[in-house]
Amino acid sequence: MITERHLQIFIALAEEQHFGDAARAVGITQPPLSQGLRRLEALVGAKLFERGAGGVALTPAGVALLPYARRALTSIEELHQAAIARDPEGPEIRLGLAPEVPPSAGAAVAAACGSVIPGSRVTVVTAPTSSLVNQVGTGRLTLAAVLHPAVLDGLEAGPVSLLPTWALVPAATVGTEVVALRQLKGLPIAVRPRAEAPAARDLFLDTLALHRPDGGTVVVTDERAGLAMAAAGQAIVVTADPALIAPGVGRHRLADDPLPLRLRLVWSRTRTPFLRPNDVMAQLTEALAS
Repeated sequence: MITERHLQIFIALAEEQHFGDAARAVGITQPPLSQGLRRLEALVGAKLFERGAGGVALTPAGVALLPYARRALTSIEELHQAAIARDPEGPEIRLGLAPEVPPSAGAAVAAACGSVIPGSRVTVVTAPTSSLVNQVGTGRLTLAAVLHPAVLDGLEAGPVSLLPTWALVPAATVGTEVVALRQLKGLPIAVRPRAEAPAARDLFLDTLALHRPDGGTVVVTDERAGLAMAAAGQAIVVTADPALIAPGVGRHRLADDPLPLRLRLVWSRTRTPFLRPNDVMAQLTEALAS
C-alpha cells in the first residue's frame, strides 16, 4: 500500500533532485529514504528516477506520476483538517512529556494547548524521549516535549529551550549557594538510563566528563530515586525542577549553568495540521521556556 511517507519521499526527491537534500526535507536519514523509494517503485511497478553523478532526475514515469502524488498528499492533509474541523468536541491534543520536564513547565504547555487551540481537549502522558518520538511519529501523540538532542525521524521541531539546573547534594557537603561542578567530589551523579534518550544522555555525560572528570555516575529510575540517594548521602542529582527538595538535601545553583535541561516540542508535519500556524507553536514554545 502506498503511504503518506512514500508520497513525501517521492515529492521531496523530485524537488530536491538529491538524496541527501531530500532526506533533510522529509526529516529522515538517507537510508530510509532510499528504502522508501525502492518500495514505492515496487508498488507502482515503474522506475521513477534515474541516478547520475550530480543527483537524480525523474524518468518519464516519474514525470507522469508527480502531479498525482502532489494531489494525493494534498488530499491527505485536507482529510486531517476536515476531520478536526468537524469534530463537535474539538481537536484532541495528546501531549507527551519527558520525565525530566519540570511539573510547572509541563503544566504551562498543557494550559497553553487549551488556550491557543479553541475547543481542544488535552490529555497528557509521561514517557521517555525515545518512546515519545515514536508515539508522535505514529500518530498516538499530537506533540511532545522531549530532550534535545534526539533523532526525530521526520518530525517537525520547535526551537530548543534551555532550562537552568540545580545540584542537589547531601546537606553540609557544599557551603556556598553557587557551586562549580569540579567542587562536587566524592559522590556519583545520578543519571537516568541511556536508552531513554541516547543522544541527550551522551551530551550530558560528555559535558559532565569535561567539567568533572572524576566522580562517576550512578543510574537511577527517576529523579525521586536520585533524591532519595542524595538524602542518604549516596549521590548528587542535577535537576531543572525547582520544587524537587527533601530534608537533608542542599540545593545549589551550578556556576555558569554547564548542564542546562535542553527541551523542545516535536510534532508531525502531516498528522497535526492545526499545530502549524506560527503563532500557535510560538505560544507553546514560550510556555515550555517559561
